[in-house]
Amino acid sequence: MPAMYTVRPLHSAAVLPGHLPTCMYPVPNLHRAPATAAPPPQEEVDPSLQALESRQEEILKRLYELKSAVDGLSKMIQTPDADFDVTNIIQTDEFSPLTTNGADLDLMLGKDYGALKDVVINANPSLPPLSLLVIHSLLCERYKILSAVHTHSSVKSVPENLLKCFGEQTKKQPRHEYQLGFTLIWKDVPKPQMKFSIQTMCPIEGEGNIARFLFSLFGQKYNAVTSTLIDSWVDTAIFQLKEGSSKERGAVLRSMNAALGKSSWLVGNELTVADVVAWCALRQTGTANTAPANVQKWMKSCENLAPFSSVMKLLK
Repeated sequence: MPAMYTVRPLHSAAVLPGHLPTCMYPVPNLHRAPATAAPPPQEEVDPSLQALESRQEEILKRLYELKSAVDGLSKMIQTPDADFDVTNIIQTDEFSPLTTNGADLDLMLGKDYGALKDVVINANPSLPPLSLLVIHSLLCERYKILSAVHTHSSVKSVPENLLKCFGEQTKKQPRHEYQLGFTLIWKDVPKPQMKFSIQTMCPIEGEGNIARFLFSLFGQKYNAVTSTLIDSWVDTAIFQLKEGSSKERGAVLRSMNAALGKSSWLVGNELTVADVVAWCALRQTGTANTAPANVQKWMKSCENLAPFSSVMKLLK
């Protein structure tokens, strides 16, 4: 079949630089820098950007100074041998006496459409949490409480005095007329557990933690130093007085004796949860009779209060 048209071959054609096509625009060679390259023009800095950078540096400087000041204060409070006397701060702290009107439970436990607030505690009858029973009696002086005691199937038998640890409620009122429900369940658990909202919260574990929570229902307000000292005494009572060795108990008794030589109670001039937990720990461990003079006097002050004397019956 004959070809339609012929085309001259290009592979053998020599294209000279002078015969380049003129239909395209020329582009400078990018592989070689020009002999005299001009420096790139400097961009002008926006004045507003400079002002923003200066402001940022000033804020960072102030934050650094503030951090240094806070670190210095924290060392003064946390260091035992610091030249910082917290006694004056405690004495000027504003305590809310337990004899004042009750606090708003809706603010502390959350509003539940007018329903009764239920506090449910699981505890082992082999080691009853005496501090919770003392606080329960104190709460009964403040609020209308519907109390109940039950026995879980995991426990074979419970002493009669523990089954009646809340006494007997002579006046039976409708449930909605009470402000707080307090239910104690004797159950085989390693440590006390508490819930006040069965559906929405995880349990609070440990006698000290539950005591802190229940005592907060009195609505007392403390400053940071006083709150720290109260927490420290509660932990000391649980982990050293109640669960520690004889050597640890002796050291704690000496510290308590020194503290009670300055004030009537462990922290300040009012009863706190630290006094409740420490008193119960001393009574449960049987070290009350060997306590120093100031501690003995303090224990008698506690036992002169009805909530403490009622719990004394459980120890017999």
